[in-house]
Amino acid sequence: MLCISIASSYYILAQDISDAVRYSMDEIQGTARFRAMSGAFGALGGDMSAVNINPAGSAIFNNSHTSVSIGVFNKNDDINYFNGFTSASNSNFDLNQFGATFVFVNRNESSPWKKFTLSAAYDRSADFDDDWVATGVNPNNSIGSYFLLNAQGKRLDEISAFTDETISQAYSEIGSFYGFENQQAFLGYEGFIIDPVENTDENTAYTSNIDLNGTDYNQEYYYSSRGYTGKLAFNLATSYEDKIFLGINLNAHFINYERSTFLNETNSNTNSTITNVDFENNLLTTGSGFSFQLGGIAKVTEEFRVGLSFNSPTWFRISEETSQYLATTSTTEGNTILNPNVVNIFPEYRLQTPSKLTGSLAYVFGKQGLLSFDYSIKDYSNTKFRPTSDTYFSALNNSISNTLDTANSYRVGGEYRYKQLSFRGGYRFEESPYKDDTFFGDLTGYSLGLGYNFGNINLDLAFSQAERDTNYQLYNVGLTDSAQFESKFTDVILTLGFKI
Repeated sequence: MLCISIASSYYILAQDISDAVRYSMDEIQGTARFRAMSGAFGALGGDMSAVNINPAGSAIFNNSHTSVSIGVFNKNDDINYFNGFTSASNSNFDLNQFGATFVFVNRNESSPWKKFTLSAAYDRSADFDDDWVATGVNPNNSIGSYFLLNAQGKRLDEISAFTDETISQAYSEIGSFYGFENQQAFLGYEGFIIDPVENTDENTAYTSNIDLNGTDYNQEYYYSSRGYTGKLAFNLATSYEDKIFLGINLNAHFINYERSTFLNETNSNTNSTITNVDFENNLLTTGSGFSFQLGGIAKVTEEFRVGLSFNSPTWFRISEETSQYLATTSTTEGNTILNPNVVNIFPEYRLQTPSKLTGSLAYVFGKQGLLSFDYSIKDYSNTKFRPTSDTYFSALNNSISNTLDTANSYRVGGEYRYKQLSFRGGYRFEESPYKDDTFFGDLTGYSLGLGYNFGNINLDLAFSQAERDTNYQLYNVGLTDSAQFESKFTDVILTLGFKI
């Protein structure tokens, strides 16, 4: 039987700063031309993905236009966890962009408003498909500390099953009445990882049956995730005297994220009665959101252009479901398996991501080519979980303010045209959203591309590569050690565009 536990209060949730960063970062994969120039399109326009940077960009089109893009996205990781070294490679082939712009020319030649455009475009902004393993010998920290710290201070009768209750019933009701931490303590108690100091209902102190003063805990951590975030932009833009271009986007955002983690830990410490632990956690996150963008592009001269755009915060509404599994081996109790078969359904919560401001410069060398530069600023410390009146979210928001920082990004792109053929390249640098950039490093990347114009049809190809070093913290409590990642992201995108 599958039990469903519907949690009734906000404090049971287990959101953390990594969730805030995951849904606040927007990595528009875009068209091949956009990607080949590292996304430096804030003062250019004339590309469907450029509308995601500056909504005034659609007014640059002289003709109605549509494009569709497919890509191969690869992530390579070198992983270090204590003395263990592993590597992982994940590839994904997907439709990452499609959209269309419709241009309406003002037939009144005396009007300074020369045209307006209507656009709709979808862009995938993050890809969560990932699989890796971290393995090593932890010299001084065990998963036992996770269960012990979740239990300390809680009454025994609030983390244990009644005499006539099944494991599924107890796990479900403890989650509904007392929350996530009590559920973790329940698993630790029923799995014989922790014991109460006194076997009474009023007891609030516990000891661990894994020797936490021991050494050499062999740990293997398996991680698997699937999903994406995407954005559907509805755009309106106009041209004034073909020198000033103004635009607005109304954006619908989507989240679909699934994650499964599994830890196996063994130890042979003399004072440990628990010698093996298998601990699995599954998460499903779905959400939707709204944001808007305002932007303008000015032709200072026929060659020199300036752009400015503002991205509002994204206001998400997010729902989450979790399930867990625990198995232990004890020298005194034998093998114990706790598989509640319970899906915890948490109350919907809200997340407000930070706004972003982008300034852009571009110089167009007639029909020969162009150079473009974008600078963006985004203050991740303004990320907020809501309602802010909730005590858990209030504490989490304070932690976000103290941990996250303002991140600047720089993008440079260029294009050279020779007859129908275009050669493109770009470079980007994005600062870490964390104050401690050793935990989550800066991103650097470059890109190359080719394009061919057949007249009414254009075909573009882009290659881009970026690198970033990060740490992945295994758990938020107790076993807070991190695996160190050296990640390389490689994308190949093909775009077909044509006038309509």
